[in-house]
Amino acid sequence: MPGLWDWLPATPTEITGALLSVALLYAALFVLTRIFGLRSFSKMSTGDFVVTVAIGSLFGAAIASPNPSVGVTAVAFLGLYCGKFFVAWLKRNSRWASRVLDNRPILLMHGGKILHQNLDRAHVSEADLRAKLREANVLRLEEVQAVVFETTGDVSVLHDGDGTDVEPWLLEGVVDGGQATEKPRPGEG
Repeated sequence: MPGLWDWLPATPTEITGALLSVALLYAALFVLTRIFGLRSFSKMSTGDFVVTVAIGSLFGAAIASPNPSVGVTAVAFLGLYCGKFFVAWLKRNSRWASRVLDNRPILLMHGGKILHQNLDRAHVSEADLRAKLREANVLRLEEVQAVVFETTGDVSVLHDGDGTDVEPWLLEGVVDGGQATEKPRPGEG
């Protein structure tokens, strides 16, 4: 049976390789993030999340062993960044692509009322909703104008104690009981 000391040893070559991999790949990520912008590590969409996880996985694998090599990992990073850039461009320039590639946010509460059907659709429990309301310092359900389960998995709580209604623009594209609260397109009544 292996002892604790069997897990600790590392050769000078392994240590040097790991440190060099960290330095080179960290520099590659820094440069790519500067080139492709701050959204590189955002989680505004499902694709953003996938790329972030893939980059972390590649980074971890490349610094822990010689395979994949630093060069192959850097090329993979570049491919992920380019893919993310292309998908973001496509979504900005094509309504169809945006609908296909993005999830839709779901309204969980509106006007102080819990929308149980939408909780089920989003796989969110009442306990989860209560926790998010507490995080947002909600004191009474009547304060809540809207709770939105965002495409990133975050929950946005819009509340105001004075009864001010939420501006409709803030809820555009949000699924509300199977209906979207978005403006009709020109030509669609």
